[in-house]
Amino acid sequence: MPTRRALRLFEEYAQSHRYPLNLRVHWIAVPVIFFSTLGLLHAVPGMDASVYGTVQVIDLVLAAVLLYYASLSVGLAIGMGLCIVLCEWVIGELRFHAPWPLWAICSVLFAGAWTAQFLGHRVEGRKPSFLKDVQFLLVGPAWLLAKSYNRTGIPY
Repeated sequence: MPTRRALRLFEEYAQSHRYPLNLRVHWIAVPVIFFSTLGLLHAVPGMDASVYGTVQVIDLVLAAVLLYYASLSVGLAIGMGLCIVLCEWVIGELRFHAPWPLWAICSVLFAGAWTAQFLGHRVEGRKPSFLKDVQFLLVGPAWLLAKSYNRTGIPY
């Protein structure tokens, strides 16, 4: 069950995401930004360094992200955790099989997706929510997941 805070954040996020073109852009760009951000974090020297035995710095970052999602809804945290696992698998495959470095691939994806986002908001006529409150950078992916849950009847 989502918390009242989650519902309030989703309602506020939805206010600047009503125009159909902007919504379509977000369904593509938000997951690409989420993925490319994880990839760029892996490309930062030291992020894969061990802190406590086998725990890496990136693991601590992802744990903090999942704790944030759990504060909104346990079901959302589980879904976002599965999204992270999928992203991590693709990142691992790219690291070993892509003809370009991970940082280059993720930089292009990141820049392209943000460009699309800003164009979508220009069409919408409203500023992106994160310009008001930085936590909306994490709310966006959860908002899309919540919409997916609602469409499929999955309680969260």
